[in-house]
Amino acid sequence: MGRAFQNRKESMAKTADAKTKVYSKYGREIYVCAKQGGTDPAGNLSLRGLIERAKKDQVPSHVIDKALDKASGVGGEDFSAARYEGFGPGNAMVIVDCLTDNPNRTFGDVRGCFTKTKSKIGTPGSVSHMFDHCAILAFLGDDEEATLEALMEADVDVTDIENEDGRITVFAPHTDYAKAKQALLDAFGELDFEVDEIQFVPQATTPIEGDDVAMFEKLIDTLNDLDDVQNVFHSAEIASEA
Repeated sequence: MGRAFQNRKESMAKTADAKTKVYSKYGREIYVCAKQGGTDPAGNLSLRGLIERAKKDQVPSHVIDKALDKASGVGGEDFSAARYEGFGPGNAMVIVDCLTDNPNRTFGDVRGCFTKTKSKIGTPGSVSHMFDHCAILAFLGDDEEATLEALMEADVDVTDIENEDGRITVFAPHTDYAKAKQALLDAFGELDFEVDEIQFVPQATTPIEGDDVAMFEKLIDTLNDLDDVQNVFHSAEIASEA
């Protein structure tokens, strides 16, 4: 896997407006996750990881609590998942994950971002087959053998394990996320996961150069600005300036 999973550009909360968008995205994702798997983090490991990630990103407790309260009530918003795929500048592959209460609006907004950056939105499956849908769990440690043993005993289909700079990173199929996380917690007790996510990891990266760099960054930025967009994954590899 290498470090390909780190290629996703995170939304940076540099202004009050940007922070509000980050909070909104977390609130929506927590609401949907709690609706689907229950509002108790102890029994819903996906929710637990999401809340921990939100806290690390400095999302206020009242935002988290409000989303959980809404999920525990009757009715509320009817959000559904939507995924769009396509090719960005430099022919980099892009996957856009959304939560929406109006799929037609969301598709139009996402398509507009592609069109304005001379990119091409594709059909479902057009690029996702070139990504691995992975659960990624990283924590401080150096006992790779004990980690692998714990995961194998729990019948987790481990894709890869990295042991680098005092940090162990586990890759597993996204369907094994809860099982892998529980196995690690059972084996090592409470862990402070530095990475606790499900991501699309590109099987190969696409070098982006020249004028395509600015246009590609514009595509990613405009997608991340959309309220319905939760995550953007891509295969682009942009060379660092010397």
